[in-house]
Amino acid sequence: MPYTSDLVTKEVDLGLPQGANSSKPARPVWLPYAIIAVLLAVLYHRVAIKLVYDWSTLPDYSHGFLVPLFAAFLVWDKRKAIGSVPIKQTWAGIPLILFALGVLILGVYGVELFTARFSFILLLTGIIWTLCGWAMVRELRFPLLVLVLAIPFPAIVFNQITFPLQLFASRIASQILPVLGVPVLLEGNVIRLPIMPLEVAEACSGIRSLMSLFTLAVFYGYFLEKTTTRRVILALASIPIAVTANVFRIVGTGLCVQYWDPDKALGFFHDFQGWVMFVISLACLYLVHRAMRLISPAKAKTS
Repeated sequence: MPYTSDLVTKEVDLGLPQGANSSKPARPVWLPYAIIAVLLAVLYHRVAIKLVYDWSTLPDYSHGFLVPLFAAFLVWDKRKAIGSVPIKQTWAGIPLILFALGVLILGVYGVELFTARFSFILLLTGIIWTLCGWAMVRELRFPLLVLVLAIPFPAIVFNQITFPLQLFASRIASQILPVLGVPVLLEGNVIRLPIMPLEVAEACSGIRSLMSLFTLAVFYGYFLEKTTTRRVILALASIPIAVTANVFRIVGTGLCVQYWDPDKALGFFHDFQGWVMFVISLACLYLVHRAMRLISPAKAKTS
């Protein structure tokens, strides 16, 4: 009938489905995302609290406070590219979500902090994949990978890195000190000087400066380089730079112990020297970057 047809036309013109009640409030678009955020907070609040505590108490990972901020900046900086990615919801991300939850359970009940923390990145990737599609995961892969830098290594891996660094730094320093007039006897990670033995402890292995310098090299490369290859080269260059700087720090400590005051050399000067060598490491990273640009200048874009 004409009357009924007019009613249907008015409903369509108002943007409502046929038979829908115009008085029923629409569900907010952000509501599902808010629910997911609340669930993530419930699942990971204890893991997050312990992680922040480790950042504040472990000098090797004090840079962890900067990593989430940098990851958030990366997302903001790529906001135009992210906005242009078509949203395609899919069930393909569900297996990754289930796997991440299993990893979280194993980490919590197995008291393995790294596993529980890493599961958050897996779960976040799975959620993005499910709600937005694989194209969005590809667009956000770098911010997601950056978050790994904030997670302290498990003890078994950490020890496998620090102990070889201790031995390497001790061996190289024991070869340099005699050249500078200080006779030494190397016993493992202990350098025996005429005055006293100098132990290259775990804290002096260089892992602290290595982790911090590597993280800063990632930041530096992102802001000052446009190509992925050069960013990777800068990040990898931070490893030998940090190791070499730590060797010279041990050599400087040995010289101060031998020719100055052992108490001062192993106290304030030892800590101060660490900051100085870190600044020198940053300067070396800058020189590597300058050398890269001189050897292979960036090509100017042509219109």
